[in-house]
Amino acid sequence: MFSVKKLAGVAAIAAAGLVLSACSGPSADNSSSSSSAPSAAAPSTGGPLKVAVVTHGSAGDAFWNVVKNGAEQAGKDLNVGVDYYSDGDPGNQAKLIDNAVAQKVGGLVVSMANPQALQTSIQNAVKAGIPVVTINSGEDSSAQFGAIAHVGQSEGLAGQGAGQRLKAAGKTKLLCVIHEAGNIGQNQRCDGAKQAFGNVTTLQVDISNPTDAQARIRGALQSDPSIDAVLALNSQVAARAVDAAKEASSKAQVATFDLNADVVAAIEAGTILFAVDQQQYEQGYLPIVFLKLYKENGNTIGGGHPVQTGPGFVDKTNIDTIAPYAQRGTR
Repeated sequence: MFSVKKLAGVAAIAAAGLVLSACSGPSADNSSSSSSAPSAAAPSTGGPLKVAVVTHGSAGDAFWNVVKNGAEQAGKDLNVGVDYYSDGDPGNQAKLIDNAVAQKVGGLVVSMANPQALQTSIQNAVKAGIPVVTINSGEDSSAQFGAIAHVGQSEGLAGQGAGQRLKAAGKTKLLCVIHEAGNIGQNQRCDGAKQAFGNVTTLQVDISNPTDAQARIRGALQSDPSIDAVLALNSQVAARAVDAAKEASSKAQVATFDLNADVVAAIEAGTILFAVDQQQYEQGYLPIVFLKLYKENGNTIGGGHPVQTGPGFVDKTNIDTIAPYAQRGTR
């Protein structure tokens, strides 16, 4: 079992690295509500810490598999029991949180693609004395709901970074593909891209129906030949966008958020321009570290502001370094 001193070192090193790579400061909502986050915890008793990780990931989603890998590895490294659950339906995700609270887990990690649907469940966890760390999305609501920390990337700024890169590549009209209705983070990405790029149109598809998603992207490119760039918000959608552009005989180049083996191969082959990497392994791993420190030593991190895991960018200049990590499921 790690000592408190060693744990503190792990958290400090990790947090320092994230802060250095961050591209943003706190949101106005976070800074105004940071005082609602708890600042101390009673010492842990009764054996190893048990943590439930509850995300909005869809079954088989490569992105969330990496988050799960990070959380489970942290559990092994730190002698913490980790149970991972996911459901893309906000109502079902709330029920999973309620179940974890009923089981009296020692800590809770939650992604908040739809914060309002989860608010009551998260606040009930906090009222029950269960520390909560939010991840990936919903950073503006994290401290307000009582979470002790948020781990992720600021989606609007990540979108701006993608838009800036596409504009620098000489692109003039961008199609931004949203694949989960109601996911506030995806709208923030497209809005950020529009701020930096300018001429952006959005397209709604359903990630659970990849064939239809590809057909919709193909149709959009065929109906507007002036589109010369496509920004996918998910690695699996990116692969469909590449195929759709070929089928439409479109000049559009594809960029994406997030990595998987297909995206790595496509960057190497030049069919995907770049990937915005939010380093989701850290979104699984770091909350387990933070919860253990909180339970055993009363430590908090971030001061009500998000711990940034991105955005980073992966392209032909660094793909050789990143590819082995993606292959083993940690990027």
